[in-house]
Amino acid sequence: MSFTAVVMAAGQGTRMRSKLPKVLHPVCGRPMVHWPVLAARDAGAKAVIVVGGADGVLDGRLPDGVVLAVQPVADGTGGAVRAAVEHFEPSLPVVVLSGDVPLVSADILRALVASHVEGGAAATMVTTRLDDPSGYGRVVRDTAGGVLRVVETKTEADATAAELAIREVNTGIFCFEAEALERALEGLPADNSQGEYYLPDTLPALRAEGARVAAHPVDDPGIVLGVNDRVQLASVQAVAQRRILVALMQAGVTVADPGTTRVDADVVVGMDTIIEPGSSLRGSTRVGEGCTIGPLTTLIDTVLGDDVRVVHSYATGASAEDGVSVGPFAYLRPDAVLRAGAKVGAFVEVKNSDIGPGAKVPHLSYVGDADVGAGSNLGAGTITANYDGRRKHRTTIGAGVKGSVHTSFVAPVTVGDGAWTAAGSVITKDIPPGALGVARARQRNVEDYAARSEPPTP
Repeated sequence: MSFTAVVMAAGQGTRMRSKLPKVLHPVCGRPMVHWPVLAARDAGAKAVIVVGGADGVLDGRLPDGVVLAVQPVADGTGGAVRAAVEHFEPSLPVVVLSGDVPLVSADILRALVASHVEGGAAATMVTTRLDDPSGYGRVVRDTAGGVLRVVETKTEADATAAELAIREVNTGIFCFEAEALERALEGLPADNSQGEYYLPDTLPALRAEGARVAAHPVDDPGIVLGVNDRVQLASVQAVAQRRILVALMQAGVTVADPGTTRVDADVVVGMDTIIEPGSSLRGSTRVGEGCTIGPLTTLIDTVLGDDVRVVHSYATGASAEDGVSVGPFAYLRPDAVLRAGAKVGAFVEVKNSDIGPGAKVPHLSYVGDADVGAGSNLGAGTITANYDGRRKHRTTIGAGVKGSVHTSFVAPVTVGDGAWTAAGSVITKDIPPGALGVARARQRNVEDYAARSEPPTP
């Protein structure tokens, strides 16, 4: 069922003590305000309007297709929604959300809109019951169970003792009939201790018209977890992270130790993959089926195929095809591409390079700006010297190459298929296919050197 979504995001967020706007602080790798936006879209919103402040800090920082409305003066939640009125479609319900309350789900929004339409109400609000409702607006009902009003509790003068004893609270999530909301906003008062326009004050106005105001109770305290400071941000992130890990485990992923595992909201992990303790999967990372990640592994914006093993390593902007083995203590930098069955071993760094199918860089090597052919093996201590002090150059190593230990390839250089290098060589010229490249000083032995080097006897 379609609707218009309004996400209020104009707050200054001064308690965050940050140059970054509050609603852009990440929650599990996703900007906070993106959470309600994406939930609304998943629930079927035809349009999503985000209300920002006059400072323009949200310009260009919202998902594509989102309309950014401006609240010229910070005059409360009622003023925020009023700034979005011109974008309403009269025939569609309006769902109002908060950009700093990110844990609302698409399921809750779908159920809210359905309940609102079926009940024929002018307004329907999502409520929940809290053991400790301190600080939340209390929902006051009439004898028939309808909503009379919401009592704010920001100061002692806002509510009576009886109202403070109510445990049912306003979650800040509403669904309105569009034209009724617009009328109620026009006459909204600001007679409270903050001198602001409170959106819940539209509810008594609607009742005064004879319209029905309904509640949609939800048993999910997480939907009232707002963020005003970094302590609350950590609390919200902990809940979001747990939900992400539970969803992965229910989909067939083994998370060996959820307490030490971080997986961002937009990460995808395939069935039968194991995430070992101390691992972090961030950004747009994609992991295939049957992989083993960790322990103590970080993947950022990295794509793995099936049956890949990455142990105690760090990868950012890299990719590995099926059956690849990485680590321990490997570092895959941006544009490192490991083809099927390749191996990158201990203390190996790969940057902007293509490691061919079945190729091996087993240990203690740096491969940068290089192409390594299928089935090649680069010995310990291999270095591609890709920078001449002015520009980067590329090294091309063919298929089936046997690079011996402590070989340096000074780019630009090409090594033909099936070629070999001698240990300790510094390769500055191309090696033809099947040839052995030797580039080192000849060994000279000095006879009796040890005896002659002994200090004289006193």
